[in-house]
Amino acid sequence: MGEARRLGDRYEVGALIGRGGMAEVHEGRDLRLGRRVAIKILKPDLAIDPTFLARFRREAQSAAALNHPNIVAVYDTGEDVLGEGLASVTVPFIVMELVDGQTLKELLQAGNPLVPERALELTADVLAALDYSHRHGIIHRDIKPGNVMLTSTGVVKVMDFGIARATSDGTQTGTSASVVMGTAAYLSPEQAQGKKVDARSDLYSTGVLLFELLTRRQPFIAEAPVAVAFAHVNEAPPTPSSINPALTASLDTLVARAMAKDADDRYQTAVEFRADVQRAIAGFPVTQVMSAGATAVLGADAEATAMMEASSADAATALVGGAAATGAMAPVVPGGAGSTPGAGGPTPEPDKKSGPGRTIGLVALGVVLVGGVIWAFSSLFGSSSNSVLVPDVTDLTVVAAESRLSDVDLKVGRQNFAPSDAAEGTVIGQSPSPGEQVSEGSSVDLEVSAGKEQVQVPDLVDFRSLDDVRSSLAAVGLNLGKVAERDSDEPAETVLSQSPEAYSMADKGSSVDIVVSSGQVDVPDVVGMTQARASDELRAAGFEIGVVEASSTESPGTVISQSPKSGAKADKGSQVTITVAVAPTPSATPTASETPSASPTSTDAADAPAADAPQADSGAGASATP
Repeated sequence: MGEARRLGDRYEVGALIGRGGMAEVHEGRDLRLGRRVAIKILKPDLAIDPTFLARFRREAQSAAALNHPNIVAVYDTGEDVLGEGLASVTVPFIVMELVDGQTLKELLQAGNPLVPERALELTADVLAALDYSHRHGIIHRDIKPGNVMLTSTGVVKVMDFGIARATSDGTQTGTSASVVMGTAAYLSPEQAQGKKVDARSDLYSTGVLLFELLTRRQPFIAEAPVAVAFAHVNEAPPTPSSINPALTASLDTLVARAMAKDADDRYQTAVEFRADVQRAIAGFPVTQVMSAGATAVLGADAEATAMMEASSADAATALVGGAAATGAMAPVVPGGAGSTPGAGGPTPEPDKKSGPGRTIGLVALGVVLVGGVIWAFSSLFGSSSNSVLVPDVTDLTVVAAESRLSDVDLKVGRQNFAPSDAAEGTVIGQSPSPGEQVSEGSSVDLEVSAGKEQVQVPDLVDFRSLDDVRSSLAAVGLNLGKVAERDSDEPAETVLSQSPEAYSMADKGSSVDIVVSSGQVDVPDVVGMTQARASDELRAAGFEIGVVEASSTESPGTVISQSPKSGAKADKGSQVTITVAVAPTPSATPTASETPSASPTSTDAADAPAADAPQADSGAGASATP
């Protein structure tokens, strides 16, 4: 890339700072604005391939449409010719924000300690970026530590929308020419299978990212990428706590929900996922309840336990059901007199060569017989435990509910947290229900309020219509609160600020206050300026200009008055009229016919001497008489 010293006669290409499969990233300088930038340039050997060229242009379009503090900003795009003559090739480039920092991949490789809270905070910022891109119809499709930057000030920046696609592209499956797009270690199952992907695929990849931030390893490790992709489709990942015992079960649940094989079992939006991440940061249990299918990703131990519980329950049902049907327990002995023969024939002799299988069968039979004896004994002589009525513990705190249950020899069972208008930590449901009769020592499952449902506050700044603001808030279950005005050169109703801030979490149903532009600005004082300077000042302030002229003793071309006056408020774009001085019109020169008569009045004539009379010199004492 040495010959590409300048692109578009504006960008100076500097040192190579990164290289990917289809492009190189150089540090650069915007000569027009005098700022450092990052320039991503498609490799020349790929620029002649229409597929890669279209993909690179798509990245530019996708990224340029996104403006978010957690997304690397795209400043400009363009194309330039590299090389000369027959060797020349037109190469597209993208000019981006230059981020001073390191990727999360570099952070993990450095081996620096990363506490769970910090891992969650980083994940929350990634999800804020994804929420924004998803709301703008863009799926990233390659979320991984190498595509997430951490600036020197600790700000997360998601980058490289190189394989991003618009969600409106209904034909997109995640493959092109049978090649899976994405990175194997972070692929969602549907990506690995070449199926259609949506925003939930990004959430799966973010779950893998969180797993790695918490444990410092990927959930699936294999020598071949295809084996890793296969594991994403078919294998349950280990729980994070099985790798890092310091992690809580709540984090296991969080990751398991995000990495559910079936997209319907995952978090459905980045807002949902981020809300649970923030609850985990605050130390609260996550509120999202996994379906039975999603529970499988908690690992083999959980799956085995579930199977054991189901098998035990089925065996108990069969045993009790069979005995109840006959009214007594009939021992079942293979090949014995009490057994039921097969269809019209004797029961086959057990295979004496079965070895361990025969032993396991006898043990299982013994368990069934013992269980039957216990059931029969309980039926004939009654239960040894006493029955109690379940008290009503709703509206109590968990601690108070536990005390109330303990008073009647019952205990708290499972606790399921769910969003509710009730105070956080308050019991909002129970099973068994109040008044039911149960055995002493039984457990009562509680449904506990996790507080009001939290939603992410949308970014409203720069919205130019209150109707648009209301629609955006209503889409996430929020209301428009107080609307204050502030003078600004932005158009009227443009949102200047908001509270709570964008991307923070707020109770569903709560209100967001905004400050909007009044659309009015101060009229500058242009009196005394020349007409040209006054016009420049008014245009810079956003006003139209009207000019009238008036005769004045001021220098011609000087503004002698204005309307509205300086300091007044006026709508941006309205007209300010200035009055400009012009030289006074000179008086007309009298003509001969208009010359006044020199003859004196009668009074003057009487006093005047005769026309031919000699005039006495002033001061002469001589008599004028001849």
